[in-house]
Amino acid sequence: MSHGRAPHRRPSGRGARQRLALGIAVAFAAKLTPAHAELWGYVDAEGIAHFAPSQVDSRFQPVMSPLSGIRRVPGKTDHGQRMLTWLDIAPEVKAVQPYLREAAAATGVDAELLKAIIAVESGFKPDAVSPRGATGLMQITPATAQRYATAEELRRPQHLVEARTNVLIGARMLADLTRRFGRIDAALAAWNAGEGAVRRAGGQMPDIDETQAHVHLVLELYWALLQRSLGARAKQLTMVATPLE
Repeated sequence: MSHGRAPHRRPSGRGARQRLALGIAVAFAAKLTPAHAELWGYVDAEGIAHFAPSQVDSRFQPVMSPLSGIRRVPGKTDHGQRMLTWLDIAPEVKAVQPYLREAAAATGVDAELLKAIIAVESGFKPDAVSPRGATGLMQITPATAQRYATAEELRRPQHLVEARTNVLIGARMLADLTRRFGRIDAALAAWNAGEGAVRRAGGQMPDIDETQAHVHLVLELYWALLQRSLGARAKQLTMVATPLE
């Protein structure tokens, strides 16, 4: 994949709240009917997330594009209760939790989203290697590491298989892609298929079965994880009604 320069600064409090809103919005979008699958939102100065099915005013920005066109490819299945239970009790998942929290604090990417990506990408196997040479928990390629790793991280011979470093590199990449494309679904598509594929699709989901299935699975699992923690992580959610056309 081809990505731009990765920022390494800590996000502001407001920026972190806005990224939290994006994560929460994925949860709402996943439950919308196909006819209302688009979602707009913003976070106000009090950290309250507001969502609407269309742009009510200039404060509302597109959070997600319609997901109704996403299709699964043969062999892809959804994540049920067994997956959620495994994520709660598996030692390999618990071992990674501190790195997820660290990466979330450093980049603003939701820890639950990182967990969903790792579950889909590697099944929490730190030594996983894809046929294309993507390595570790988040399946990071050497080219991605060159762009998003720090100089200190790159000096370590095993930086791609080190769980903490792998997660931090992946979180920086996803934060950058989310800023570039403005929505989590497009960022995940760029993660899977490359930025070029998303740009050629006009910033939308490219017509690639494998990519569409990958994004669907990650968002589906992310929604399930958010359902369990939503109440404790948002001060208030407001769904704004819009006039019927």
